[in-house]
Amino acid sequence: MKRIAVIDRDVCIKEKCGYVCMNVCPVNRMGEECIVIEEETGYPVISEELCIGCGICVKKCPVQCIDIINLTKELPPLTYSYGINAFRVHGIALPKEEGIIGFIGKNGIGKTTIIKILSGELKAENIEKLSIEAREYLENIGKKRLSVKPQYVEKLRSNVKVGQLLEKMGIRIEEFEHLKDRRLNELSGGELQKLAIKIALSKEADLYFLDEITNFLDIGERLKTALEIKKFQEEKKKGMIVVEHDLAIVDYLSDYIYIFYGEEDVYGVVSGIKPVRNGINEYLEGYLKAENLRFRDYKISFSLYSEKEAPKEIFQSYPEMEIKVGDFKLRVEGGEIRKGEVIGIVGKNGIGKTTFIKSLVGLVGEEKPLEGIKVSYKPQYLSFEDVYVKEVLSKGDKAIVERAKQLLSIKPSIMEKKLTNISGGELQRVAIALALSQKADIILLDEPTAYLDIEQRVSLAELLKSITTEFEIPIFVVDHDIVFLDRVSSRIIRFEGSPGKEGTARKPEEKREGMNKFLESLNITLRRDKDSLRPRINKPGSVVDREQREKGNYFY
Repeated sequence: MKRIAVIDRDVCIKEKCGYVCMNVCPVNRMGEECIVIEEETGYPVISEELCIGCGICVKKCPVQCIDIINLTKELPPLTYSYGINAFRVHGIALPKEEGIIGFIGKNGIGKTTIIKILSGELKAENIEKLSIEAREYLENIGKKRLSVKPQYVEKLRSNVKVGQLLEKMGIRIEEFEHLKDRRLNELSGGELQKLAIKIALSKEADLYFLDEITNFLDIGERLKTALEIKKFQEEKKKGMIVVEHDLAIVDYLSDYIYIFYGEEDVYGVVSGIKPVRNGINEYLEGYLKAENLRFRDYKISFSLYSEKEAPKEIFQSYPEMEIKVGDFKLRVEGGEIRKGEVIGIVGKNGIGKTTFIKSLVGLVGEEKPLEGIKVSYKPQYLSFEDVYVKEVLSKGDKAIVERAKQLLSIKPSIMEKKLTNISGGELQRVAIALALSQKADIILLDEPTAYLDIEQRVSLAELLKSITTEFEIPIFVVDHDIVFLDRVSSRIIRFEGSPGKEGTARKPEEKREGMNKFLESLNITLRRDKDSLRPRINKPGSVVDREQREKGNYFY
């Protein structure tokens, strides 16, 4: 049986624990050298050939930094490894000369690594074992003009002015003329994301790689960006690869997809190429038909009538309010909060959604509508503290923390790291777990799906619904993932107005009514997939799009 052994060296304390893993290993105790000390670094090294997969070292490790995976099927050839006992990727994806390829799969499973290989940043291993087409592509990377939009746009922040950057690159983007004197570290997340995408598309290239395009963008901006990318590709007739966790957007954009599966931060495997609709449905099913492989022991399902019946018992009312923050003015229609419900909050960026959430806890405005009520609040932008994750989560209800850790894939090794040393996605999951585990009467979550993968978003929806049902705690959720909001919300608060100037928060509406009005304002219609029942964006002007508009059914 083939095994994969991974040691997280960022967590491993090696000689401090006296090399517990070596001492408890049955193979070592029988005189073999299954686990040895690497001479140069002092870290333990596990032989995957000698390992018997007993898992004793995994259980006994004091910082739980070891993963041992027993594989039941042969994997495709190894394409890249980050070192001995480190993350590795098997298989390869290839772009097409024309068309958009989508990558879907969990975080930490190799999507960005494959993009780095395809763009020449990393050199693939075992090229001789790959297909002729893959070998030909990799051997000729240097001859191709490539444009890459990076995954984490936050890393682009600097004191350089937007105008200086564009001038240096020889690019003029009219949309950003009004921001030319602003520095990159002064831009909002959405402005930075749109700038990064525009820069990538403005380059003359043979292939374009766009890694995570929707973070910080609102629903309308996501669709507008998708339309622009689609139009760009159709006009240029170039190959493009898009990595994205918003299922509706990657479905709308892509002609074909590759599915990535495996174990987060341990190993990843690339599936064969699949038509987009069939591929996404296989991903949701957890079963790859052509490969005859089940990579997940449950399927992600959607209900035809997704909204659970909204609770009726009123928890608290809030009054009509007018709130001013600088030059921005927000008008809030009075409304009621019901016990055990999830209220989804939708609207454009800069229109007052976060201001509204902050007003409920008295952080802005003169009113304090929830005064005397214990509130747990996860803000939109997360701050870093130089403390261990396990210290932070020790402040929450243990049962809920454990449930959140399991559903949101907060691995034991993450618990042993400091907040300053974990990824954006890991920090988001920790912040959500902390917010949900507080002894509170109401929970407010501002953009919880940012940096979460598709499966984590589904798990988060189930976690929120279970908490509202079990404890009758109302939860407000500001988010831009329409699939997630469809899955979790019982009612909707719509925001209207002019971004940066004024906004209006409508009173809570039943989900179907609220989403229908919201989508109509964005000029978007949604249908459900006939097999998986997942929400899908209709192509503007298509037969289904026209039929739904005629009936006034923008939301299914």
